[in-house]
Amino acid sequence: MFSVFTRTRKALRRLTATLGLTALAACGVQGSQIGQNINPEKPVPVALLVPGGSGSANDANLATSLENAARLAMSELSGVEVDLRVYNTGGSPNQAAAMAVRAVQDGAKIILGPVFAQSANAAGVAVANRNVNVLSFSNNTDIAGGNVFVLGNTFENTANRLVRYANRSGKGRIMILHGNDQAEVQGSQAIRAAIANSGATLAGTASFELSQNGIVNAMPAISSKVKSSGAQSVFLTSGTSGALPFLAGLLPENGVSPQTTQFIGLQRWDIPSNALALPGVQGGWFALPDPGLSNRFASRYRARYGAAPHPIAGLAYDGIAAIGALAKSGRASALTTTALTQSQGFVGVNGIFRLRPNGSNERGLAIAQVQNNQVVVIDPAPRSFGGAGF
Repeated sequence: MFSVFTRTRKALRRLTATLGLTALAACGVQGSQIGQNINPEKPVPVALLVPGGSGSANDANLATSLENAARLAMSELSGVEVDLRVYNTGGSPNQAAAMAVRAVQDGAKIILGPVFAQSANAAGVAVANRNVNVLSFSNNTDIAGGNVFVLGNTFENTANRLVRYANRSGKGRIMILHGNDQAEVQGSQAIRAAIANSGATLAGTASFELSQNGIVNAMPAISSKVKSSGAQSVFLTSGTSGALPFLAGLLPENGVSPQTTQFIGLQRWDIPSNALALPGVQGGWFALPDPGLSNRFASRYRARYGAAPHPIAGLAYDGIAAIGALAKSGRASALTTTALTQSQGFVGVNGIFRLRPNGSNERGLAIAQVQNNQVVVIDPAPRSFGGAGF
């Protein structure tokens, strides 16, 4: 199972002056009614489940960054208060389940977190019979549904955005190229579904063993397939910490030129920033959150805490601020599924997003191109769900 950030396979297995976050008007809500009522006259009791206590320095840093971002959001709320209690999951599904139960016993009306998919699933199961919603930081839609929502940007979000843009740009005949591990297979499935739903054309799929020899040995046949298929674009599921550096070099060497075939990435190609210097990624497309909004959040976080936020810290801010915005409505039912899944969604620190009745989400993303080793936004993130990006 993969976590909200997908930069490496190991991580996949673990994984405005004040912008604030504004709730937009609800309409067209679907789905069953799940969730606790609140007392609008009192602070909203919220539990934050973070991966602290595992003994991992990375988990500890992530836990701190998530809590910091949540408290930053609390400080920027207006007209509503949040009573936040933080619980360490130790990165363990069993402990996540136990902490979720304890949080509800302590009075939590909604749970924010955990990060890792298995822990989020365990927490959701543990409190399902207590009618409590869980807004997890995972991006794995396999765990979404019922009382569990995922806040992380999903493969489906990215694939849909990029495929629609490719189709509008005359590059909608797409070949999918993926590694043979679980995450990349799931990514390829998301791309395939996006193609089927967008009017684009699937030119074919090709896979390879995730090793240097596996890639090298597979490349002649893959390149031949790309060229014979008439593909206008090649959609790569691999990231900068995985196979992308090899693919970006070997595809052109085997006759698939980025000058004539559009390279598209399911993962971000600007992390780490030195990946932008890879020759094969020049001209390539990938999706990312609205850079202007993301940079403003990072600046506010840095000013308050003296360090940069973790890449997924904004999810904690979004979760707290969404809760606050909904609670400000004064409705006792503000944290039920009906309210959480309002169709026009929210504006968060990384752009617009909305929670879906099936527990997944949609996020507004920008399309970026690598030009001269730099990230250039060629299609801005939509500012509403009626925009071109949707």
